[in-house]
Amino acid sequence: MAAVLLVEDDETIGSLLESTLRMHDYDVMWSRTGGEALRRMQLDEYDVILLDLGLPDLDGIEVCRRARTITPTALIIMTTARTQEMDVVVGLEVGADDYLTKPLRLRELLARLHAHLRRGTSSNVLPLRVGDMVVQVAARRVMLAGDELALRPKEFDLLQRLAQEPGAAISRDTLMADVWDTHWRGSTKTLDVHIVTLRRKLAEAAGNAPTITTVRGYGYRLEVPAS
Repeated sequence: MAAVLLVEDDETIGSLLESTLRMHDYDVMWSRTGGEALRRMQLDEYDVILLDLGLPDLDGIEVCRRARTITPTALIIMTTARTQEMDVVVGLEVGADDYLTKPLRLRELLARLHAHLRRGTSSNVLPLRVGDMVVQVAARRVMLAGDELALRPKEFDLLQRLAQEPGAAISRDTLMADVWDTHWRGSTKTLDVHIVTLRRKLAEAAGNAPTITTVRGYGYRLEVPAS
């Protein structure tokens, strides 16, 4: 049973989400403020943090930033009524893995949660090797020249997907379907932000690291480094 920390100040929305998630066998803890949510993160471990950006005490972006430090492996999904794309981009940059816009569609929320959590439980398969990079799929670790690359959950999933076909161009639609949700209908800004972060982390890592190339008008390619 996945543990979900629901961070939502609206009583109507919170009650609906709590009852829906419990009905689908999620263990839910509901916090109505950002401060309360951060305190609970320090006391307990959660698989998912469902985080409203419009909180009464702390800005949701700041809660997201602190949450990623407190619980680096949790899946963070922002829920927002904000229409400005920059809010979403900033949230993704500071630690969120995904986002949903309000009004929330419960069927979409449940499908997205199921997809994320399913991808987070990898089977015992052989590691993927690209240059000096080793993707340990079962352990969900990426090693470069003996050092572990610190990756958020969706960063790992994206890099793993690219490493499955090194040197091949993979379309944006395929990456969104395989890494986020088969039935994704939202903006692909999530993908772009994660690519930027992955590029930076690979560039800063030791060893003969692969690079990610943009295939203009199509998608991305993980380049096999010269030996």
